[in-house]
Amino acid sequence: MITSIQNPKIQLLRTLLGKPRDRRQNQSFVVDGVRLAEEALASGWPPKMVLFTDDLSARGREVVHQMEAAGVDVEQVASHIMKSLSETETSQGLLALLPIRSLPFPPSLNFILIADAIRDPGNLGTLLRTAAAAGVQGVILTPGVTDPFAPKVIRSGMGAHFRLPVQYLDWPEIRALLKERPDPLHIYLADVCQGSPYWEANLRQPLALLIGGEAEGASSSARQLADSTVHIAMPGGSESLNTAVAAAVLLFEVVRQRSFSPRNLSLFISPR
Repeated sequence: MITSIQNPKIQLLRTLLGKPRDRRQNQSFVVDGVRLAEEALASGWPPKMVLFTDDLSARGREVVHQMEAAGVDVEQVASHIMKSLSETETSQGLLALLPIRSLPFPPSLNFILIADAIRDPGNLGTLLRTAAAAGVQGVILTPGVTDPFAPKVIRSGMGAHFRLPVQYLDWPEIRALLKERPDPLHIYLADVCQGSPYWEANLRQPLALLIGGEAEGASSSARQLADSTVHIAMPGGSESLNTAVAAAVLLFEVVRQRSFSPRNLSLFISPR
């Protein structure tokens, strides 16, 4: 059992929970809690190391047992050590160290989210969770977006990292991926008040939805890339919506339009 905060494994986890630079150098990140460990296990993303406490739940112990059977380095730690590492108010008694991976985008693209100038980890994590729920094929992070493997992003993402391709790309790479292809995607930029109302846009076509940051909105590079601009009407007089909330509205409008197209709308209307 690990009982000292000076233990090399504890020091490594503490480092990776800190600066993005350390996570990049080690190509590793930390997940906290049973559910995220389950998600990693179910997705075939095996940890490098797992630490647990004696008061871990039966559900958590099953996860630990499966990881130990798979050859993962598993070790018990004292509760006060786990508490010093966990960033949640009440630790569930399980931490896992995982390798950073970049899942590939599918070859045929028709539904992509571009996150531009997003600095808030909670917003990015919620954005990823929402994108996964809406069936987005992949998320592109533009230069300067906050680290997707930061602890708060991981918690807010609720397992989205393990099933959703998320890649950092620079602007020439984004253009090449989305526009310089036989079937180019139409890029819609979400703006506070410019462009057409989002429900008037044709979101059935292959597209990428570009969401700007919390403070200053989309960058000039993002605006140059966009083909069209859409906005969410706000009759209540607010200046703007939270980035993740706005993305949810727009992403699920894509889902609505593609699910309830004129071809199959009659299937959902009861005859009089």
